[in-house]
Amino acid sequence: MSDPVPARSPRRPFPFRFFFWSTLVVGVGAGSVYLADQMVLAPRRRLEAKVALLETETLRLKTYLKLLEYTERRAQLEVISQIRDAAGETVNNLRFTELDPQGGVVGAQRVFELKGEEVYVDTLVIKFEDHFVEAGDPLRGKALLLFRRIFTNRVKPDEGYYLDRNGAPPERYASGAVPNAFERDLWAKFWEVANSEPQAKQTGVKAMHGQAVYGRLLPNKVYTLLMRSTGELILPAPTEPAAPEATP
Repeated sequence: MSDPVPARSPRRPFPFRFFFWSTLVVGVGAGSVYLADQMVLAPRRRLEAKVALLETETLRLKTYLKLLEYTERRAQLEVISQIRDAAGETVNNLRFTELDPQGGVVGAQRVFELKGEEVYVDTLVIKFEDHFVEAGDPLRGKALLLFRRIFTNRVKPDEGYYLDRNGAPPERYASGAVPNAFERDLWAKFWEVANSEPQAKQTGVKAMHGQAVYGRLLPNKVYTLLMRSTGELILPAPTEPAAPEATP
């Protein structure tokens, strides 16, 4: 006789109501967290990112403005005398003195006689990318300048006087020291690099070109040519010549 089969206990019904409400509570909680993130935290993060970006940009602009304000004396042009010749033309007797950043004399002073009412000083300039200048890069932190020639509205550029010592690089530059190998190479390949975008990018050059300033000079005045770190050459109002030292 077979053993009796035990009676099966009745199945417990699936707790649909509990599952529904639990799922609903979890969903509402997750949705609340998402909404809180999107409506409160995410905008705050975006705002903080914008503030950080603005602070960085403000610092960059302040640095750039300081660089624009910073100038170095690079040369003086003294009008020793100015007369009218028999034909009524203005004849300027000029003394050109190249300076280092501290105002010391670089090389020999040179005296020129030029006819004309407007005197031009022609230069070659090498400007580097802004981020090098802003960071004060030791090689590319300041623009490089080479005085090329001086002429007037009555004397053609090719008939004026050359100032660059037959195309040699400056005797002193930015730091006051002799040009380094990097600078000498740029001067030697000036027009080659100026006309080659790949070479310019490789050396960090923003632009290489000629640049001239000119003015109608007055007699017995000293004009100082200033260069900003970013490469702009300016010619402010003149000063009086220094008085000669009294003899003891």
